[in-house]
Amino acid sequence: MLDTEHGMPRWTCTCPDWAERGVVTHCKHIFSVEIVRSQVQPDGTTVTKTSRVTYTQDWTSYNAAQTNERDHFVTLLRDLCSGVTQPPRKPGPGRKPIPIADVLTAATMKVYMGRSGRRTMPEYRALGAQGLLDKIPSYNSVFRYVEDPGLTPILHGLVRRSATPLAGIEQDFAVDSTGISLRTFAPGYRAEKYGDEQKPKQHGWIKFHAIIGVRTNVITAVEVKHGSSADSPEFVPLVKSTKESGFKIREVSADKAYSGHANLQAVIDIGATPFVPFREGTGDGAGSPESWRKLFHFFQWHRQEFLEHYHKRSNVEATFSSIKRVIASSVRSKSPDAQINEALLVALSHNIVRLVHAMYELGIQPQFNLRMQGGE
Repeated sequence: MLDTEHGMPRWTCTCPDWAERGVVTHCKHIFSVEIVRSQVQPDGTTVTKTSRVTYTQDWTSYNAAQTNERDHFVTLLRDLCSGVTQPPRKPGPGRKPIPIADVLTAATMKVYMGRSGRRTMPEYRALGAQGLLDKIPSYNSVFRYVEDPGLTPILHGLVRRSATPLAGIEQDFAVDSTGISLRTFAPGYRAEKYGDEQKPKQHGWIKFHAIIGVRTNVITAVEVKHGSSADSPEFVPLVKSTKESGFKIREVSADKAYSGHANLQAVIDIGATPFVPFREGTGDGAGSPESWRKLFHFFQWHRQEFLEHYHKRSNVEATFSSIKRVIASSVRSKSPDAQINEALLVALSHNIVRLVHAMYELGIQPQFNLRMQGGE
């Protein structure tokens, strides 16, 4: 039904979905009414009009990016990895370590191709023939490096640096998290094996927290943790990391799980506007900061304008969908450190794919910083 709130027309519904999320977005019934509307004519006949929602797509550029993706991917990946300084060698006897650029290139290609380590060896040999690998590593060597926790800060830095060519394009960002499945079972499955029905056998998963640019869907910062880690504490570090990478942030959108004084104030402090819906029952509060009260009043009295900005948050859902469909929906590694590193390699692969599309669709020529120390 069409109701009036604060003097403005507003759709309402009686379904449970609208009761839970209606303050933020429409339910499927309201969307259906907006798409299909019936109008009674003067002669008594009813005319039904259907409005199909469409989005423009530059298919020429899109097709060119897709068909040339692999060639550009390996070139961009090598340029990116070549900027990582070789870590100091551990003291003591042993073989000379494989160049870190070769390790990172090989590990990322394995994730990008979606193959096992053994089946990726022909790809490594092809990269070596192209001059993109100085030393072709064995699949076991790649496994051992990915299991090293010392690789984690380097991968964090690579993910951030892979997004920097888009710093002049992205101004609006969205924050959210998703789960990535593991090939190993969650703790407690052995109890189910021996008859404990309270602990069902199921695969484990890791939490993937990310902030993305809503125009290109590039990941500007990411945090990966085991288990069901809370969303809200990751908001400020992700926003600050994006700012430190050179992005000029205009607005940040996120769902109400991130609604909190510290999170909203952090966005305001960098000169940006947060678009985060308030939880049900939340008030402006006499003891709340002035910024909180202003945002609360804007959310309450300018709901349509708020939703127009908040709708950009749907791009982070599209990003997670793309990652799981195109790159990987689960990680193969078994050790906890390797699982974290593999998830970061998934994020890195996604970013390079987005750079390839930006080359064709936006006409950019990606340039990376020359050198990178550790996790910088």
